[in-house]
Amino acid sequence: MPIESFLFKPARRQKGTFWIFVVLAGALFFVSSMGAQTVRVDATPAHATKFDPDQALGSSMDILPASQIDRVYSEAILKESLSAGWGPITYRQNTELTIAAWHWNSNGTWSDAPHQSGYFTGSAEPKELLRNSYGYALPHRGNTRSDASQGKYSRLTDGDAATYWKSNPYLTKQFTGEEDARNPQWIVIDFGTPQYIDAIRIAWANPFARKYVVEYWVGEDAFSKPTAGTWTMFPDGEEKDGKGGMAALKLSDSPVKTRFVRIWMTESSNTCDAHGSDDPRNCAGYAVNEVYAGNFTVSGEFIDAITHAPGQNQTATTVSSTDPWHTAADIEPGRVQTGFDLFFTSGITNKLPAMIPVSLIYGTPEDSAAEVAYIELRGYPISYVEIGEEPDGKKTSPEDYGALYLQWATALHRVDPKLKLGGPVFEGVNEDIKVWPDARGKTSWLGRFVDYLRERGRMRDLAFVSFEHYPFEPCEINWSDLYREADLVKHILQMWRDDGVPENVPLINTESNVSWALTSPMTENFAALWLADSVGAFLSNGGAAYYHSPIQPEPLRSGCHGFSTYGNFVANEKLEISQHTSQYFASQMINLEWVKHGAGMHELFPAEADVKDDAGHTLITAYAVKRPGGEWSLMLINKDPSNAHALKIEFGDSNGKSKAHFSGPVSMVTFGEEQYVWHPEGPKSHADPDGPPMTSKINAKNEGTFTLPKASVTVLRGKITAE
Repeated sequence: MPIESFLFKPARRQKGTFWIFVVLAGALFFVSSMGAQTVRVDATPAHATKFDPDQALGSSMDILPASQIDRVYSEAILKESLSAGWGPITYRQNTELTIAAWHWNSNGTWSDAPHQSGYFTGSAEPKELLRNSYGYALPHRGNTRSDASQGKYSRLTDGDAATYWKSNPYLTKQFTGEEDARNPQWIVIDFGTPQYIDAIRIAWANPFARKYVVEYWVGEDAFSKPTAGTWTMFPDGEEKDGKGGMAALKLSDSPVKTRFVRIWMTESSNTCDAHGSDDPRNCAGYAVNEVYAGNFTVSGEFIDAITHAPGQNQTATTVSSTDPWHTAADIEPGRVQTGFDLFFTSGITNKLPAMIPVSLIYGTPEDSAAEVAYIELRGYPISYVEIGEEPDGKKTSPEDYGALYLQWATALHRVDPKLKLGGPVFEGVNEDIKVWPDARGKTSWLGRFVDYLRERGRMRDLAFVSFEHYPFEPCEINWSDLYREADLVKHILQMWRDDGVPENVPLINTESNVSWALTSPMTENFAALWLADSVGAFLSNGGAAYYHSPIQPEPLRSGCHGFSTYGNFVANEKLEISQHTSQYFASQMINLEWVKHGAGMHELFPAEADVKDDAGHTLITAYAVKRPGGEWSLMLINKDPSNAHALKIEFGDSNGKSKAHFSGPVSMVTFGEEQYVWHPEGPKSHADPDGPPMTSKINAKNEGTFTLPKASVTVLRGKITAE
C-alpha cells in the first residue's frame, strides 16, 4: 500500500502555517538585543568532544506481536520508521525479561535429541533465511514475578510436588573453575507482609544442598532497599550435612516476625536430576520441588504460611538463577523476535553495523557463539555485542553475572577475537544499583562486577558498559521533570565512572524513552523537549552512543493519564499511521537539523545559558556542534512553559578573550506549541496541529538576538564571525 494512502496530513493547516511563518519569521525570531540573555559557547578546540552521528545516535527494534511483524517490515512502514533520521540500530533481546530461553535459530540441536529437550544450540550454518525467532518458557523457573505473560510462576510454591526449581549449572565449579561457595545460590520467600516464622520444610529434588543456612530479613524491603537491612541467620538455621528429601528444620525456639526468608546454599550434592546423568549440567547446582515455611503450634502441628498455587496468587519467591533447560513444547509463538536475516536485509539497519544481543541469564555460551558465527558467515556487520539483558531486574548478583560473562566472553572471542563485548544492560535507573553487601561491605552492583573482572585480569573483555534510560515514574510526570533530565543524565554517567568503569570504556544508552510504561506525556510536547535535552546532555557528559526506542510504529493504547504510544507514530491496531508524534519531530530535529548523518566526525562544545526561573531551574539548555566543513549548529531547548526568551548567542574561548557571533545566513528550525498540540480523547487521541517544525533563513548580524518560543526546541545553523 502506498504510504500516502494511509498517512494523514491536513494540507490546509500545513500550508497556512508555513506561509504565515515565512512572512513573520524575521519579525518574530530575530530582534534587537535589548534585555536579551546569553548563551555562551566555549569554542576552545581542546574542550570539544568528537562523535560520529552514524555511531552515536540510533534507535532500537524490540520484540513484536506475531500478528504485526510482517507489517512492521513492510516497505511503507520501513520507510516511515527510517524517516525519523536515526542512524544505527540495536536489537533488543526481550526473552530474558520474561524468563525464557531464546532460539535465535529454529534449526539446531538439543542436548537430549530423542526427547526434543535439554539445552538447545542454534545452528551456525546459514540455510534458509531466518525471518522469526521465539522464546521458550523455562520449566524449572523459580521467580514468581517478571515481565512475563499470564501462566508463568515459580515452581517452588506451585503446589505440585512433581515440578521443581533448579539453579543455573553454569554457576558451578565445573564451569566457573571456582568453588561453589564463591557463587552461592539462594531462594527468597516474600510473604508480602510480616509473618511469624520458626520452622521450614524443604522438599529437595536432585541435586540438593549439603550445606545451607536459613535466614530472615531485618529492615525495610529486602529488594528495593537492600542496604536498609540485614540478613540474620535463625538460631538453628544452619545445615552442614544435608541429605536431601524432605528436610524439616526447627529454626528457633520462638517465632521471628519477618516478611522475607532466605535459603542460602553453598555446597551441592551433585546428584543428577530427573533428566538423567548423560549431561553433566543435569547434575550441577541445586533443585527444590516445593518449599514450606511457618511455625509449630504448642501441640507440634506445622502451620504453613505459604500459599501454594499455580499462578500469581502463590506466595512470591525470587531465586538467584534458573536452569535454562526446556523442551520443544515450551515455545511461545505469540511474541516474535525478528530473525537475523530479516533484520539485516530489510533495510532497518540503515546499512550500518548493528548492535546485537546474546542470551546469557537463560542461555548457553555454545548457543551464543553459534549465533555470532552465523551472523558473520552471512557477512552482516556487527558494531557491539550486548551480553545478557537486565540482570539487575532478575536479581542476578554481580558475581554470578561476572562468572557467566567471562564464560560467554571466552566462547565469543573464540569465534572472533575482535568482537566488542559489553553489558550488563541495566534497567532504566537514575541512581547506582545497590545489592546486599558482600564480605567487604560493598553494595554497588556495577562496582562489584568491575572488581570481579579486574581481580581475574579480564578487564580487556569489557569493551563497553550499557544501560537503559527510562527516567520518570509513568503516573507521576509533571512539567518540572524537564528541569531534571540533564542533571539525571550527567549524574548516572558519572555514577558508572565512580563505580570503577575506566575512562577508556565507552558508556552506551541502548534503550530509552520518557518512562518504562505508557503515559500521556510520551505523545505530548513534553516528550519532544525531553528527548532533545536527553540526547544533548548524554553526549555532552561523555556518553558514547544514545539509542532512542523504538523505531517502528505501535498501536495507540491506554496508559497513565490517557492514550499514548512509545513510538514516533499515531497508529491503529493494523499499524496504519495517521500522524507523527512529538518524539518523531524531535528525532528529525536532532538527526536532520542539529547533526548530519553520513558526514563523519562532529565536534560538541560546552554551552550554557544564563536563563533561570525564581526557583533556580535552568530554563534554557544549549548544545553546540561544529559540523564537518565548519558550520556551527546549536540545539536550544526552552523549557519555560509560559514565556518566550530572547537570547544573544556568543562564541568564545574559555578565558573570554575572543568572541564571535552568528553572521550572515542562519537556518532556524523550531518545534513547539505553535506546531504541535496533543488532544487526549481516548482511542481517538490525536495532535492538532501536528507539525511540521517551522523553518526559515535569517540574515544574522553581530550581537543580534534570537527569540525561542515557549516550550520549544530550536536549531540554529550557520557560520560565525569574530568581533
